[in-house]
Amino acid sequence: MQPVKVAIVDVGSNSVRLLVASVGKRGLKQLHRDRVYVRLGDDAYTFGRISRTKLEETREVAERFAGTARKKGADRLETIVTAPGRQSSNSAELIEALSDATQASVVVLGADDEGRLAWEGAVARMDDPAETVAVVDLGGGSCEVAVGSPDRGPTWVRSVDAGALRVTRAFLGGDPPSRKSLERARREIPALLGRLDPPTPDAALAVGGTARAAGRIIGRRFGPEQLGELAKLLSKAPAIRVTKPHGITNERAETLLGGTLVLAAVAERLECELEVGRGGLREGAALALARPSLAAA
Repeated sequence: MQPVKVAIVDVGSNSVRLLVASVGKRGLKQLHRDRVYVRLGDDAYTFGRISRTKLEETREVAERFAGTARKKGADRLETIVTAPGRQSSNSAELIEALSDATQASVVVLGADDEGRLAWEGAVARMDDPAETVAVVDLGGGSCEVAVGSPDRGPTWVRSVDAGALRVTRAFLGGDPPSRKSLERARREIPALLGRLDPPTPDAALAVGGTARAAGRIIGRRFGPEQLGELAKLLSKAPAIRVTKPHGITNERAETLLGGTLVLAAVAERLECELEVGRGGLREGAALALARPSLAAA
C-alpha cells in the first residue's frame, strides 16, 4: 500500500498553520510544517466579526500554504477552521476567502469534532498508549478535552470557550499584568470551564501552542503545581524575559500566562499530570483526510 500525501491548512484564533504529511499503514510522517500568526481571535472577540484586513491577510497566507502543499506533492488538501468559524458572525466570508485561496474544501469544525480529531492525532503518535487517555487541546479561542481508549476512540468530549488568546484579552492586560488582573483571571477561568468534569484517565496529553511552549520551560510532563510555578514567573516579569531563552516566539509569549492558567485548571479537574503530545488536531485531520484513499487502495 502506497502512502498518501495530504495537507491540512489549520485556521485558528491565533495562527494559520500548515501540515504536509505522508499517511500509510505505519501511521503518519510529517513532511513539512509552517505557521503564521494572524490573530483572527482579536477581531472575533472584540467586534464579533473578522475585519476585511484580517480576511485578506488570512486569504494570502492560505493561498501561499496551498501552493507549498502542492509543490510538496500533496494528493489531497483540506482547510479546517476552528473557533473563528464558530465565533464570528461573518464566518461565511472567511470560508469563501479560504475556498478561493486554496481551491480546495473548507470545513468549519464543530467543537466536538475538533476534540475528537485532536484526540486521534495525539494518541496516534503515542508509543505505548494507556488504557484510557485524555487529550487537552488548548487553542486561542477554545479548549477541548476528550477522553477515550485506543480501541474505542474518544467516548467523552467537551469544549469550553477558554482559549489562551481569549483569556488573555479578557482578563490579563499589561505585561506583566497587575495583581488585580491576575486575581480576576484566576476567579473567572473556573467559571469559563463551567461543569467540565471529565473522567479520570490513566494518562493525559496536552496539545497546542501553549502546551508546547510550557513544555520547553518546565519539561514535557507537568501538573498543576509546575504550571502554577510557571504562572508565577510569568506574572512577575515581562513574558519575553521568561520565554526568550527557550526560543519561544513573542506572539506565543504574549498569551502564555493565560494559557498556563487554563491548563493548570484543567489538569486539576483531570486529577492527572499532563504530557506534551507529539500530535494533535492537524495530525488527526490528516489521518481522516487520508482514510478514504487508503481504504480504496
